[in-house]
Amino acid sequence: MQVGIRLHDVAAGTIEQRAHTANEQGFACAHIALSKLCDYRMTLPELTPGWAMYLRKVFAKEDVDIAVLGCYLNLATPDKAALARTQEVYKAHFRFASLLGCGVVGTETGAPNTEYRFEEACHTETALQTFITNLRPVVQSAERAGVIFALEPVYKHIMWNPKQTRKVLDAIDSPNLRIIFDPVNLLDVSNYENREEIFAEAIETFGDEIAMIHLKDFTVEDGKLVACAAGDGMMDYDAILRYAKEHKPYIHATLENTKPENAVRAREFIEQRYEAV
Repeated sequence: MQVGIRLHDVAAGTIEQRAHTANEQGFACAHIALSKLCDYRMTLPELTPGWAMYLRKVFAKEDVDIAVLGCYLNLATPDKAALARTQEVYKAHFRFASLLGCGVVGTETGAPNTEYRFEEACHTETALQTFITNLRPVVQSAERAGVIFALEPVYKHIMWNPKQTRKVLDAIDSPNLRIIFDPVNLLDVSNYENREEIFAEAIETFGDEIAMIHLKDFTVEDGKLVACAAGDGMMDYDAILRYAKEHKPYIHATLENTKPENAVRAREFIEQRYEAV
């Protein structure tokens, strides 16, 4: 398993400086969200082939894979004009990714409102079917670009549990549509005590399609689930790491919710657990 980090969690600096820091801290790969790393708006004009090829050289120099190019825009918005723009931005990211040499273009699955906020309608079949309809042409664009598009199930979004995730994968039925598995994102205060069963169901339901992993931890404070760095909370990673070790050779696994001062400790914690399982 190749452990990485979100580049915007690395000590502040230019993309070049952050890539160098990731290398110095022992990370093998990075999750990059360009809108969080620079002043560009990440719409169509900014994503030039030249910039993609330049960044590819920057990360190759540091021996850091680009595991994920993030594009977290709402494909379920009821605003038709916003949806059309969002779909075009995704397509631009696929063109960019094809020259960047990243593992996947990653996203989450949105909400059926313009604010991208949780509401009960997120968990309805209507929202799921809307998302699938809007997703289909985007995946077709990923296929044409030869890029893997990876969806991240999140409890407060539309693809919120293993069953809904399976429905999306089956409906789209594309070899270019894969999954980013973030176990904690499947949890809520209403279900976290059943987390081992949820994780086992996820692996059973969509394990074959897992392309990369996000690793963070969580605590429960004042009735809310609070994310934190790996090793600082309630997670037992052994079953997930064992599955990765047995079935996902050299998989990218990026840490989340770290800070510059605890990132190395979190990486070492995960690597030690991985060796032990």
